[in-house]
Amino acid sequence: MFKIDIHNETAALKAVVVGIADDFGGIPKLEDCYDPKSREHVVAGTFPANDSCVKEMNALVSVFEKYDVKVYRPENIKGLNQIFSRDIAFVIADKLILPNIIEDRAKEVDAISNVFSQISEENKIEMPIEARAEGGDIMPWNDYIFVGYSEKEDFDKYTVARTNKTGLDFLTETFPNKIVKGFELNKSDIDPRENALHLDCCFQPIGKNMAIIYKGGFKCSADVEFLVTYFGEENIIEVDKEEMYNMYSNIFSISEEVIVSEKGFTRLNESLRKRGFTVEEVPYAEIAKMEGLLRCSTMPLIRQ
Repeated sequence: MFKIDIHNETAALKAVVVGIADDFGGIPKLEDCYDPKSREHVVAGTFPANDSCVKEMNALVSVFEKYDVKVYRPENIKGLNQIFSRDIAFVIADKLILPNIIEDRAKEVDAISNVFSQISEENKIEMPIEARAEGGDIMPWNDYIFVGYSEKEDFDKYTVARTNKTGLDFLTETFPNKIVKGFELNKSDIDPRENALHLDCCFQPIGKNMAIIYKGGFKCSADVEFLVTYFGEENIIEVDKEEMYNMYSNIFSISEEVIVSEKGFTRLNESLRKRGFTVEEVPYAEIAKMEGLLRCSTMPLIRQ
């Protein structure tokens, strides 16, 4: 047994689950795509190949090994996309939350049962069936839990709406000592440039008091104003629509000083270095074609 512990996005990482791309089933049928960016690349004939994704994930694991992070991997299930481990469960404080994810992804949970079996049963919480959430929408940040979600009208309308108001309310009830702050996100099943699939596709805290934000991902201007006020205008790195599409906000912090980023994010990486961060660059552009990047591929278990 080991003790899980996550209170924010940037404390020194000690243990993490990293997805696998060994056998994700190749190019999906168009009707089986459940996000607009994957659909776009299927139509264009540019959907990533297994081998490319394996190489990209291996590069990420190598960075974790460099920083002495314990890495767990899922068991391979033939034909199942298991790259994005972030969404199928998540840790807040010392609790592992098992959400109700979309049916297409339910088998992914079985593949990391080897990890979950090492966590005490009293520290596992299953969300009630009516409460929906995916880990990309859930962001512990010290006293806060930031949550991207959709109200009923959008949740019922869009396949890409993955966290509902009931899920938000469940987290509020489950963590009374935290301030659970919900942000409605803009959704589109058709246009990836108009779709914030998860909160981490348009926002992510970095360092001690900074954040990357795509303001157009938020449905309510008041939520953007809250974040800018909370972090301070001078501590915000703003990205534009095209950069959001390329997943600029979906980088990953190994610590308050070290960030893993896609090697092609030239402007962002330069900006991060100017602010004092060490940036570990990895190739991840192929995986980005499936509307996920580095945060999506990782499920932190322990931060110091």
